[in-house]
Amino acid sequence: MVPDRRAVANILGCLTALFAVRVLGQALQFWVPIALLPSFEQFQGSHLPYSVLLPAQLLILGLMVRGAWFVRSNEAHVGAKAGQLLTWLGGIYLAGSISRIAIGLAVPSAPSWFRAPISEIFHLVLAGYVLVLARVRAPCPRDLAKETYA
Repeated sequence: MVPDRRAVANILGCLTALFAVRVLGQALQFWVPIALLPSFEQFQGSHLPYSVLLPAQLLILGLMVRGAWFVRSNEAHVGAKAGQLLTWLGGIYLAGSISRIAIGLAVPSAPSWFRAPISEIFHLVLAGYVLVLARVRAPCPRDLAKETYA
């Protein structure tokens, strides 16, 4: 069964918006700190310099926007093999993200990378995006026939 593309696009849009809020929040804390937001250090989930992290985040955000737009406009189709690959990659990413959280909770002496809740949450968001995107399939003839004769 082919998922409703508008629903998928809406989910991708929401996940993209969540990630955009995270990127914006960290950028604000870097340039003009706001007392209501977590500190810049709380946003930082690694020792990657922000001068490298921000462009990477903006690239990811751009790809997320593009993916959601293509799904919404019916221009994006993920073939069966690509869908399987995205499902596997998203599943591995999700499992790794959950493992990171579990280690951070279970091992008090774990390095700070395992205890960065904002970063951890948004890795779950990104993994979710990949898994949702994997569900976008080009309709197979069998599905088209069901719609035509239904």
